[in-house]
Amino acid sequence: MIATVVGTGLIGGSLALSLKKLGIAEQIIGVESNSENADIAVELGLVEETTTLEKAMERSTLIVLAIPVNAIPMVAVKALNRVTDRQVVIDMGSTKGELCEVISQHPRRSRFVATHPMWGTEYSGPRAAVDDGFSGRTVVICEKERSAPDALQMVEDMYRALEMPIKYMEAEEHDVHAAYVSHISHITSFALALTVLEKELEEDHILDLAGGGFESTVRLAKSSPAMWTPIFMQNKYNVLDVLREHIHQLQVLRRMIEKDDVAGLTKAMQKANEIRRIIH
Repeated sequence: MIATVVGTGLIGGSLALSLKKLGIAEQIIGVESNSENADIAVELGLVEETTTLEKAMERSTLIVLAIPVNAIPMVAVKALNRVTDRQVVIDMGSTKGELCEVISQHPRRSRFVATHPMWGTEYSGPRAAVDDGFSGRTVVICEKERSAPDALQMVEDMYRALEMPIKYMEAEEHDVHAAYVSHISHITSFALALTVLEKELEEDHILDLAGGGFESTVRLAKSSPAMWTPIFMQNKYNVLDVLREHIHQLQVLRRMIEKDDVAGLTKAMQKANEIRRIIH
């Protein structure tokens, strides 16, 4: 199989490496708007060559959209305008509502499979790509009933070969859950980083004392703004809803500390410890 990967950064580049490592694709063609990234992707062997989407689709069976979520709907339509019955188009974005709405009435909608691999790191660009990042991570497939059976089967087989458990959701359901398990983590990490950087203006040694707990909590603040700003905007209402609850919980904890409520604070943290049931 020849695959085209549109966007050769962390996600697209990692998928390209995995597809080649497992022998799923014998050739990967890259489509990359950033000329520097295009050169690096070829240099690192993520892709054999880079070209335009139109030219790449002339030779490819699988077309993967691994670009910022605000760009995916338009490129998805462009790909569907050219797709044939032997080709499948997928995306790997972390929001699905707007995308699925935009392509919902397209006459070739059945050749599209909307997916979201629940994996990523704080790094970006082709140099961040790894060949084993997806293994063991869940992938969500949205609106599977809108995809042609053979297209869905191809994508399911690919993700199973990558050793990824598959969950099926509707687009709106996915965006709600993504806001809780992914998007809130990133926006909280950005906020904590801004808080500490502001405090550092007053305290020269604050970052010298930063330990493992701080590093793990603020790690996501190193994530690419070019990727995360569109995610927050596309999933705006779900993110705002989660933020309201998060701010409420912070205010509750703040009041307990102000009132020296040791019992209440301990009980709240013990309840928080129940997250172990979800995250092992």
